Amino acid sequence: MLARSIRPLLAAIVGLIAVALLVLAVIASLHQSSASRTAQAAPRPAQTYAGELKVQSLEQDPKKAEARASGPSKYSDVKALTYFKEHWDDATGHRITDIRTAGRYLRIYTNLPEGAHNSKAAITLCKRGLQYLRDAGESYPIVFVQARFGENGNPVLANILGPDDDSCRLTSPAPGG
Repeated sequence: MLARSIRPLLAAIVGLIAVALLVLAVIASLHQSSASRTAQAAPRPAQTYAGELKVQSLEQDPKKAEARASGPSKYSDVKALTYFKEHWDDATGHRITDIRTAGRYLRIYTNLPEGAHNSKAAITLCKRGLQYLRDAGESYPIVFVQARFGENGNPVLANILGPDDDSCRLTSPAPGG
């Protein structure tokens, strides 16, 4: 008689477990579906030669993406642009497409190609950026001269990374260091 009264209880427990598993499966399916939609919307790195990664822009239209860093914008530092135009009206100065500042960082965007790292024009613009920051009273200057927009965004061509750096030349860390 005890066995007959336990059977319905066991059946109810098994039924509840089955319903709980079904609910968990539905929730997992919804979560997975939501995650895949989010992943499709985010830019993904694309594999390039030699194991390098190329990060895709969130902006799908290449012309719109290029316009973001190829000329004056609401982020332009008008004071710096004016300073450069007043002090240097030469061919190197005409390479500048925009100048932007963020804190103590000065970014000089140019129409120089990606392969112009440590070029005479890039080094000259970097030194001019350093002079601008020193004239502005910056004690810890940081300058980046950047190439025109391309597959790798606006690569850095020359830089100053603080008061102890005055060469403007890009350097690479030693292997293993």
